[in-house]
Amino acid sequence: MRVDREELCLYAVTDRHWLGENTLEHQVEQAILGGATFVQFREKQLEGEELLEQGRRVHEVCRRHGVPMIVNDDVSLALSLDAEGVHVGQGDMEVQEARKRLGSEKIIGVSAHNVEEAVEAWRNGADYLGAGAVFATGTKRDASALARETLTAICQAVEIPVVAIGGIDAGNVAGLAGTGIAGVAVIHGIFGKEDVRRGAAELKRLLETFL
Repeated sequence: MRVDREELCLYAVTDRHWLGENTLEHQVEQAILGGATFVQFREKQLEGEELLEQGRRVHEVCRRHGVPMIVNDDVSLALSLDAEGVHVGQGDMEVQEARKRLGSEKIIGVSAHNVEEAVEAWRNGADYLGAGAVFATGTKRDASALARETLTAICQAVEIPVVAIGGIDAGNVAGLAGTGIAGVAVIHGIFGKEDVRRGAAELKRLLETFL
């Protein structure tokens, strides 16, 4: 396995929407200092050289702190950055093709919305799954909520770690206790906070009570 379950505990997904006067790399470092154990670089508003340079700066921070950084959807960008891996959705590249391009040592995560998708991704070589949206979210407005029972069934059906994603914050994360997840993927609940480090630390503290 290319990713440890513990590394997925608090999975921070970047979003420059809430940067204000700060840089993205500063906010990522604050999230890591607060307890983030994994980072997904997801910047859909950037492209070309600007995207590449921003990815380099974020990856430098992650490497300095020993935290894996994967890239959302873009295998070519992951290769250019020498990132630790990539996360692909159901409508994106197949796991086998991503593995062929990235090699055997890189992490590949796959989105799953039901048991069938989860099992298929696991059998095709995914290292972990992102399951959701577990709560209502403003990031993906077309994503319907994943029932707790389905999340639990996904965790029981596969032999790789499962990360819950979608609308998770300090006010509702405890509701995921007992589902079997390895961790939670969070955007607004970390980067949307005025104090990113404190937001991450609060989530990490709550997660440690049941993971």
